[in-house]
Amino acid sequence: MARASKPSADSGATVQITSARTSRSEDIRGRQNRYLASMAVRTACFLLAVATDGWLRWLLVVAAFVLPYIAVVVANAGAASDPGGPESFVDDSRPMLGTGAVAVPDEDDHVH
Repeated sequence: MARASKPSADSGATVQITSARTSRSEDIRGRQNRYLASMAVRTACFLLAVATDGWLRWLLVVAAFVLPYIAVVVANAGAASDPGGPESFVDDSRPMLGTGAVAVPDEDDHVH
């Protein structure tokens, strides 16, 4: 029995075979990562606000107070919308059937 070969890495673009969304656990993990990244930036803003002076300090303090709202909105944005299903696969290396006229046999061509 012949085994199907796997497509090579340099064979071109991949073909999407499903329009399934990401799993719920992957979606939650992505939201958590986005939220943690925003909170890390907020922590850095607080630390830099302590170490700086002048207008930069106040800018960092404002950013530290605004970032939690932005982090919640971004984290709750969820997964991307459904792409609408896989694209059609067309193999251009093979000729397609035409839409030419179909020959109808005459009555005289029948063998009785």
